[in-house]
Amino acid sequence: MTNPKFSLIPHYVFNKITDVTTDFLKELDIKFFILDLDNTIAAYDESVFSEEISVWIDEMRSNDIELFLISNTTRKKRIESFAKSKSVEFIMKSHKPSPVSLQRAMEMKGYSSGESALAGDQVFTDALAANRAGVVSIIVRPRRFTNPFLALRYCFEVPFRAMCKNKII
Repeated sequence: MTNPKFSLIPHYVFNKITDVTTDFLKELDIKFFILDLDNTIAAYDESVFSEEISVWIDEMRSNDIELFLISNTTRKKRIESFAKSKSVEFIMKSHKPSPVSLQRAMEMKGYSSGESALAGDQVFTDALAANRAGVVSIIVRPRRFTNPFLALRYCFEVPFRAMCKNKII
């Protein structure tokens, strides 16, 4: 998957994370799926995975897609709780859009950039970090718009989402 190293244009845009299927990932030879936590797989006000997300995670795993959580959060108890509930490893304080934590996750688990993808809800952090790390970048709509600052930020991201040639909405 090619994108310039400093690109804000995601490789793929989906309506929601559960629209990303195992068949889709396998078509791209993705074996390692790195997931942003906040507003990608859990809304900021959620303390447990929704039933829909829980079933989706189980589906991914039963089809040999290894999952990993990565987040800029500093709230250790929050990410640790989500990670433990599904026995998923994680990196917090990832400093996205830096690609370092993505590279570290791939090294930890023994995957290359060619067999890895990152899904997140923010172009300026998630898509940019994925593109800089050389992995497939997938952007989804945020689970909830509860923060006015983030809602405004998403407005600035609209053109980059629109430039994505692979929209699966």
